[in-house]
Amino acid sequence: MKHHQLANGGSIPALGLGTWKSTPGEVGPVIREAIRIGYRHFDCAAAYANEAEIGAAFQAAFAAGDVAREDLFVTSKLWNDAHREADVRPALEKTLGDLQFDYLDLYLMHWPVALKPGAFFPQSADDLLSLADVPLLETWRAMEACQKAGLARHLGVSNFNARKVEELADQAEVPIAANQVELHPYLAQDDLIARCAARGVHVTAYSPLGSPDRPDVLKKSGDPDLLAHPVIAEVASKHGVSSAQILLAWAVQRGTSVIPKSVNVERMTQNLAAASVALDDADMQRLAALDAGYRYIDGAFWAPEGSPYTVDDLWD
Repeated sequence: MKHHQLANGGSIPALGLGTWKSTPGEVGPVIREAIRIGYRHFDCAAAYANEAEIGAAFQAAFAAGDVAREDLFVTSKLWNDAHREADVRPALEKTLGDLQFDYLDLYLMHWPVALKPGAFFPQSADDLLSLADVPLLETWRAMEACQKAGLARHLGVSNFNARKVEELADQAEVPIAANQVELHPYLAQDDLIARCAARGVHVTAYSPLGSPDRPDVLKKSGDPDLLAHPVIAEVASKHGVSSAQILLAWAVQRGTSVIPKSVNVERMTQNLAAASVALDDADMQRLAALDAGYRYIDGAFWAPEGSPYTVDDLWD
């Protein structure tokens, strides 16, 4: 498996397994099978509400001798209701307890949005705290303390635009190792990738296939079907692989890591193999021409009436 280097040492496998939308009762066997197939990079989050089952699956794999903890790269994320300084370490310790780990390889701030403690998603603007109330730097400083205590090897962010990355990087004591964002040919984000690279920040692509199984509440009328695009299908036919594999190969070849979610063994195997698909310059140019700045996960749920957040400010 190809690896990408992280600015503050170490590396991240180019292709991993996403666990968003993998439900309890389903995700444990998927983790065991993924390890058997050869996955070593796993993307988790407290908000996915499945980390306890994932942790049990990891421990079963360790006990069976399938893999050792040091062979894995495991990411998790701080949810928005724990952005205050006093809440960050308890949230990380809860994740570590659920995963049954002593440390994470990468810990991300899930969104640049703060919620009041106990609010999972905003039912109204009253559930939100502004970044004046809880600055991103306050949250980052608490994450840095966790990293210095050995609870996470690398720190990063998710869903950050380039301006927010640069502002935080200018003040960070522990370098920002990664920014995880939605990326696919409809949303190539070339400027964001370049500006992250200039600050030594690696980029990880989520929803690389357009997240067709995302919850209905996140779907919009007229969302395009990325996997059905004829250009992608033609490039796939040229290489004798699936459209999904082309999308993943595109992500890897651009220097990003990518974390497709699947619970199907055959597709998981195909996804992992996509890291070895080599696209030529003509392929990359054809895929680059599809960029339309289109977001499947547009963040509008953070902007109810009266919210301190707007979609425009989220993404610039």
